[in-house]
Amino acid sequence: MSGQESMAPLYSREFISHPYPTYAFMRDEGPVRRITQPNGLRCWLVTRHEEARALFADPRVLKDPGNAGAALAEASLPHYEEAGAGLDRHMLSSDPPDHTRLRKLVTKAFTPKRVKELGPSVQRVTDKLLDRMAVAGEADLIADFALPLTVTVICELLGIPANRRSDIHRWTDALISPAPGAGSRAATAVALRDMHRYLADLIEAKRADSRDDLVSAMIEAQDEGGSLTAEETVSMIYLLLIAGHETTVNLIGNGVFALLRHPEQLRKVQRDPELLPGAIEEMLRYEGPIGTASMRFTAEPVQVGETTIEAGEVVLIVVGSANRDERRHPRPDEFDVERADTRHLSFGHGIHYCLGAPLARMEGRIAIGSLLERFPGLRLAVEPEQLTWRSGNLIRGLHRLPVVVGKPGG
Repeated sequence: MSGQESMAPLYSREFISHPYPTYAFMRDEGPVRRITQPNGLRCWLVTRHEEARALFADPRVLKDPGNAGAALAEASLPHYEEAGAGLDRHMLSSDPPDHTRLRKLVTKAFTPKRVKELGPSVQRVTDKLLDRMAVAGEADLIADFALPLTVTVICELLGIPANRRSDIHRWTDALISPAPGAGSRAATAVALRDMHRYLADLIEAKRADSRDDLVSAMIEAQDEGGSLTAEETVSMIYLLLIAGHETTVNLIGNGVFALLRHPEQLRKVQRDPELLPGAIEEMLRYEGPIGTASMRFTAEPVQVGETTIEAGEVVLIVVGSANRDERRHPRPDEFDVERADTRHLSFGHGIHYCLGAPLARMEGRIAIGSLLERFPGLRLAVEPEQLTWRSGNLIRGLHRLPVVVGKPGG
């Protein structure tokens, strides 16, 4: 059945809650299969690690939707219907040479040196949020901790005012994890429109009053050298906002949830904080923040296992499945903070490897390390089965994570 049309239940509540048995079934049948999504999109799912990693780096598998042939036109995709909004011309939806040019303009904001310089600021925000949690005695680790921390960091890097940060998350949430039902398409279109309007206004404000932030630097590149078009400037800010906080919110939320569900692993990290960097990588592998990578398109026929994917087809690399491929990781469904080899695909591979990976890792280490040190008695406030996961297959994250913090340690 490998490579044949399938209507696997990839959008049910049960699947969203626990997709891994279905992924294992798919991997057993073969590395790739074709499905039709509820919106009519016919695409290929790649579920094994070796094939996924190869396709991430394959120059025949492109990111520009212009290479999709008729596949996108036949589906109901509000993101592409609203392409005129100017939010789709960023480095994640482009290929060389445009991708090379766009990525080069923002690389300096995510160098190891720059990330290290951001560390004290991340620690200050973390400590302030933990102080509030200590007073309350309980918290939703998503809304009260992971979200305000990561939104603050990326907005400070870009130069977005504090009073608009709640809007930023509301818009990105509507775009990445749309609610099921007839109204989701309209909500997505509204979010695209409102976010585009705000970013266009922000650019004009920064042009009149330039500051030491990444948005001002991109405007300078646009004005002086023509390295960025006006549409690309808006679109790049949009990408950095979404990628800059959504991934890290769910790294923190999913990671802490995994620790709380595996108390023996939690105790290991608490006894030996030196395990934390490796534990972060295991969190990314075991329950990473990305379920399925964004769409890719074949420019020519590509062989995957025994299946030929023809030119002009849509390919979805299922990161959550590849990271649990038993061909790559022994005991893949076990969460082990001392796992010797935690190499994963949660940040992608190849030229589109996540530029913000060093920042996400740093935020995760500071946030989770400080949380565990401050509250050694941290525990779930509800039964795990009461928690729900966000809809959609792109982002893997919890809606909320209620905890009781217990008495502060130290």
